[in-house]
Amino acid sequence: MNLNNTNSRDEDRRKDSSNTTLTSLNQTLRNVQGLLKGRSFPGKVMLTRRSDPLSDSSLRSPDTDRSFSNKHAGTSEWLDDSVEDDIQSKSTPSANSTGNKSRTSTSSGEDTSKESQKPTIGARATDSARLMKFTKALSGPTVILDRREGVLRRKRLEYLDCVAQYYDIPDIQRTDEEITMLRQISVDCPRTVPDVTFFQQAEVQKSLERILYTWAIRHPASGYVQGINDLATPFLVVFLSEFLEGSVDDWTTLDLPPEKISDIEADCYWCLSKLLDGMQDHYTFAQPGIQRLVFKLKELVRRIDEPVSRHIEEQGLEFLQFAFRWFNCLLIREIPFHLVTRLWDTYLAEGDALPDFLVYIFASFLLTWSDKIQKLDFQEMVMFLQHLPTENWNHVELEMVLSRAYMWHTMFKSSPSHLSS
Repeated sequence: MNLNNTNSRDEDRRKDSSNTTLTSLNQTLRNVQGLLKGRSFPGKVMLTRRSDPLSDSSLRSPDTDRSFSNKHAGTSEWLDDSVEDDIQSKSTPSANSTGNKSRTSTSSGEDTSKESQKPTIGARATDSARLMKFTKALSGPTVILDRREGVLRRKRLEYLDCVAQYYDIPDIQRTDEEITMLRQISVDCPRTVPDVTFFQQAEVQKSLERILYTWAIRHPASGYVQGINDLATPFLVVFLSEFLEGSVDDWTTLDLPPEKISDIEADCYWCLSKLLDGMQDHYTFAQPGIQRLVFKLKELVRRIDEPVSRHIEEQGLEFLQFAFRWFNCLLIREIPFHLVTRLWDTYLAEGDALPDFLVYIFASFLLTWSDKIQKLDFQEMVMFLQHLPTENWNHVELEMVLSRAYMWHTMFKSSPSHLSS
């Protein structure tokens, strides 16, 4: 009799255990089905990195929850509300949190079911909300640009004040270093893009001189370095193209009023400043930024085309002997000027990552002549690399250089150890 009772109790325990396991499995299946239907994971609290207890907003009834089935998750309004709910729940007083603990302990199964209907707020939800707001603003019928006009007006006035303070003064008010620097700039301006007659006009050279001198005075860590004069020319051409038509060779500043030239000059100054902000160590003493990139270029070429790298090394040619000018002038002197604006589209699109991407562009540029270089001795290589046959290049050749650069950058960015000696 006692043995039968014991067996009966054991059987009941096994049934209870089996029922509990089956209930848990069914709950898991329902959660997975909810996920496949577009709902989120039931463990929202863990997924949102939330360390504090559940707040009232996490225990709403299914009727008040915003789920994917009630309102589409792709709208900015939904995202904004969700982010605000998440922030509010994090700032809930501790008293509410204590109450939530007791409620959670008494109805955990019900809360899990409710949580399965709630959307997941990921770690980057705030960024997504901002992006949604920005997209919504741009998709509207009207985009207000009043702030842009105000900023332009303020920055242009600031530039004019700098010119009046630093440039439009007699030499007696300058230091000896400033006088030397201004004279060097005045010598370099006529040498800027010498094959384009537009840059030989006196008014253009005067604008270029003001831009370069003002920048150098306001950046004493580097001052003026030869090569910076080339970097201002693409901006000047792009801004002038809004008002002048036809070939650059046919342009003349006489067709523009002085105030318009002044505005273009100021805009060019600020764009040059923005570009150089990301590579200031390229133009400080000894130009360490350029030397570092030249070393990276040498290493990259060795990884991509070992025969060319070995031949250059065997001939005793240093990369600094030809690549320094490339980095210093950003290839402006190496390709026809009508291709420069296309090249600079890529430069500016890279933003602060430009210096590293230059290495890949210049490697692609150099290896365009891989077969040719391997047949040249030291002297021939020096002459060839200083006068590359690009005078007849068009957009096709440049696009090929940029495409290879992008491909190699994508490959080696994922495997940086391949670039380590």
